[in-house]
Amino acid sequence: MAIDAPTFLPYGRELTRADLEALPDDGHRYELLDGALVVTPSPRFRHQDAVGGLHVVLRNALPSDHMVLVAPFDVVLASDTVLQPDLLVAPRAAFTETHLPGPPSLAVEVLSPSTRGIDLLLKKERLERAGCPHYWVVDPDAPSIVAWDLVDGTYRETAGAAGDEHFEVTTPFPVAFSPASLIG
Repeated sequence: MAIDAPTFLPYGRELTRADLEALPDDGHRYELLDGALVVTPSPRFRHQDAVGGLHVVLRNALPSDHMVLVAPFDVVLASDTVLQPDLLVAPRAAFTETHLPGPPSLAVEVLSPSTRGIDLLLKKERLERAGCPHYWVVDPDAPSIVAWDLVDGTYRETAGAAGDEHFEVTTPFPVAFSPASLIG
């Protein structure tokens, strides 16, 4: 019986996309953020419920030349940065079979206790730097949503809602819903 060789991370240097691709397919969610490996646990029920609800809302509002995908799907921002937003929207023609090269039109993160800081600080900053035009964060426990648009290279809060309040944006495409409606 053959035993697979262990996979070791390189010591003393930042990781690259090639290192990420060499990791085992073991069910963990691996992302790279400026060369640092980020491993996150499986999301909670409430998180997945909000992701599913928002997927349906976005899919029904999308222009026909765009797609919305649910994580895990790689967004390659640089050789040392590969993220997996909870939801991502981009033109159909921009996707390859294995990844999205460059920032999506819209990246959405649904907060979990273990990823809150990463989503609100690190991922937000890295997507901003990469030129992702729209970034939303959903808190399924509130429930609430905040939307940021990239203006002159900096994210500016442009919309937000909590509970049964009306959330409405016109970019990257028109969509309206209440955060409470995302939770089943």
